[in-house]
Amino acid sequence: MHTQVLAAKGITDHIAVIDLMARGGLDVIALLILIGWLYRRRPSAPAMPLVLAALNIGLFAAMSTISAGKFPAGVGFGLFGILSLVRLRSAAFTLRDVAYTFVALVIALCTGLPERQTWLVVALAVVVLVAVLLVDDPQGYEPATRTVKLTLDRIYPSPAAITEDVESRFGRTPLSVSVDEVDYVRETTRVSARYPAEPRERGLAADDEPREPVTMP
Repeated sequence: MHTQVLAAKGITDHIAVIDLMARGGLDVIALLILIGWLYRRRPSAPAMPLVLAALNIGLFAAMSTISAGKFPAGVGFGLFGILSLVRLRSAAFTLRDVAYTFVALVIALCTGLPERQTWLVVALAVVVLVAVLLVDDPQGYEPATRTVKLTLDRIYPSPAAITEDVESRFGRTPLSVSVDEVDYVRETTRVSARYPAEPRERGLAADDEPREPVTMP
């Protein structure tokens, strides 16, 4: 009865707009904290802020649109089916980026549901952001590196000899050198040498840096 009276006075539409604006504001604030502060505490993939913002805003808009009208349950399952198709295939995207993507989607889900108590939405967003703040410690990451794959035209008696040869050819001391393959027929040795990343490459993560095959005569 009370709902019918409000609907007759046109009050429910006014409350829905205010609720949408409030939830949208909370989503934007949480997204700014997540991307503008937490994610940028160390160099990362340049495209990831756009990916996080697009997924968050897109999911928030979808949740708000679905909850604003009468939709069958299949629409909700279809939405999650579409989200399951999202893949971060670029070499610059790491497990850390996937974790932040999941957090951005969770924030959009929490703020996208209408007619929820504001304190509950704020509390959930704060819990998620504080958990990321405590778990993702920038000091725990190793400096960014790049891996160069080389094919050397000889077989070496010891790993130390390989490191010395790679250093003499490149003019720089590698952080580490690992042997990938020794071919006694062709008398070649394939190795992977790790070097500190250049300033323009600092956005690439240490576990997914570009691998460049180089043949050294």
